Amino acid sequence: MILLLRDRATPLQLELLLQQHKFYIKTAVDIERWVLAGGGDLHYDCEQALLGDGSRQENIWCASFMPLTGRMIFESMVNLRPRQNRSMELLDPIIRERVAQIIVEFLGNV
Repeated sequence: MILLLRDRATPLQLELLLQQHKFYIKTAVDIERWVLAGGGDLHYDCEQALLGDGSRQENIWCASFMPLTGRMIFESMVNLRPRQNRSMELLDPIIRERVAQIIVEFLGNV
């Protein structure tokens, strides 16, 4: 189940986000609008939810989050862009930090 979050997740929302993969959550984050979509089977599903909500492609970045450990993995096909990021791994440290900040704010320690 994909949820769009603009605030910190509730424990029930976190449980719903974990339904797809059990131990981790695939997320897409709009770093300009400060919105997180999570819970999809693929990062692409979360990206599409953000695009449908009015986000712009160049502001959407993806990562997987493991709530039990707080670990983040910044790899996704969605992050691969010829002009912005030439790898599946999110390489820009500033963008990476912003994505991490949003994920921790919305999903950390729930």
